[in-house]
Formats: sequence, structure tokens, C-alpha cells
Amino acid sequence: MKQHNLQSDGLDGAASLEASSADSPARPGTGTLGKALEVLDIVALSDTPPRFTDILSQLDQPRGTLHRQISNLIAEDLIAVNEDHSYVPGLRLLKLAARSWSKNSFRLIAEPYIRRLHEQTGETVHLGLLNGLEVIYLDKIESKQTVRMHSQVGNASPLYCTGVGKAMMALLSQQDCIERAGQFDYIRHTEHTLYTPELLLAEIETIRRTGISHDREEHEPGIRCVAAALGNADMGIIAGVSITAPAFRIEDQMIEDWQQQVLHTVRSIEQTLEARLGPRSQE
Repeated sequence: MKQHNLQSDGLDGAASLEASSADSPARPGTGTLGKALEVLDIVALSDTPPRFTDILSQLDQPRGTLHRQISNLIAEDLIAVNEDHSYVPGLRLLKLAARSWSKNSFRLIAEPYIRRLHEQTGETVHLGLLNGLEVIYLDKIESKQTVRMHSQVGNASPLYCTGVGKAMMALLSQQDCIERAGQFDYIRHTEHTLYTPELLLAEIETIRRTGISHDREEHEPGIRCVAAALGNADMGIIAGVSITAPAFRIEDQMIEDWQQQVLHTVRSIEQTLEARLGPRSQE
């Protein structure tokens, strides 16, 4: 990844949060299990099913070792082989993922609030979680309108070009935010994408003051969103909620309404989390 040298001058103070291993960029796996997980990551996260040579080119493993890893994963039904000898997630992995998703306590706590937000706006609502330099989508309630988003639960998007990603960055400590801003590759997905650390950090200053983040067709052409974040060090979580819709459907008054609605939603989720994580009431 590209590294950018940044100075902290001019940045407003932010809520301090120590970067945990869950929030830091993933490190290469070590040992037998770590190497197997690297293979699973490639198979599960590839846009198209990879072949053996595709996986081999991405890993620092001998051909024979990788062959044994894949054979073991196939035997455990964690990956499967297509007729063209490419690999896809196996049924066992899919079952584990579905079970994990359904039991995620944070998602379950947030679900009624994001569903209410969806009912109020009629548009697509996302629930995302900070993970290194990306936002991972934990939940999505799809708009019933004719034009919909291409995002999916479990997918990841860069922080710098998404409304919910920028909102979550605004909750990081000043130094953490600067360091992450210097690590992005800054691909210009559209003409509106913020493409330097300086542009990103300047916008994050505004988000810190208002609590509201916008995606102004920065990740997908014709798609806008309004987002807000929640979380702190005590909770051990930074997450965000966004309302997303095609730009042609959005009017100025709708943006104003959505800002208040998404702020109310994240505050409600945060209050419920604090109540659940607080000390149990005495009998």
C-alpha cells in the first residue's frame, strides 16, 4: 500500500480509542491454521472463483504445502471444487458464516433500530463495522424502490470513499486517523472520490463537528448516502449506520430529514449497547 507522510497540525480533537487487533489491518497467518485461513480468505473473498495457480501467486507457500492445505480444506467441506477446477466456499463454511451472522449480538441489538429507519425513509439502510481500513457490512435492509445498491452483507468497502467509513474514522483518535489516512491506495472510483489524505482529513474535521458524514457519489456513480457512527473504547466497537439512495431520488429536504433520523438511530443503538454492557441490576 502507498504510504503518505502527514502532519497532525490543524486537526480537531477526536474521541480517543486504542486500536485493537480487530480494528487493525489483518496480518499474515502463521502456523498450519494461519496458512489454511489465508487460503480460505482468498477463496471466500475473490470476485471470481480462483484456481490453484491464482491462490499460489498470492501466498508465500510451496506448491506441495498449498496442495495439502487445499486437500484438507476440501475434505473438511470448507471449500469445494467447480468443474473447471476453480474453488468456492464449501457448504460447511457457508453454514458457519450464516450461524455466526445470525448470532451476532451487536447486529441483533441494532436490527430493530435500522429497520425502523428503513421504514421511515423507504431507502436502503446499512449497518457497518470498522475493520482496519475497511467497513464490513453486517446488515442491510434493501429499498423497495426500482434502483437498488450492489452492496451485500459480509462485503467490505474502503473507509475513505464511503459515508459510513468516513463517519467511523471521525471517532478514532487523532493519531490513529492520521495513520490510517496515510495507508489508503486512494483509487478514484468516481470524479467525486476524495483522493488524497489531506482531502480526507479535512472532511473528517467537518464530520467530527457535525456527527454526520456524506457519500456524494464517491464510491459508486449516482449513489449518495447519509451516515453517522457510534461506539467508543469501553464498548470495544466502532460501527456506523447509513441511508443510501440514487442521487436522482434525493432532494435537499430529504437530506436534512435523514441527518436527524440517522443521528437518532445511532444514538438509540449506542444507548441500548451501553445498557446491555453496563453492570447488571441488583436483585
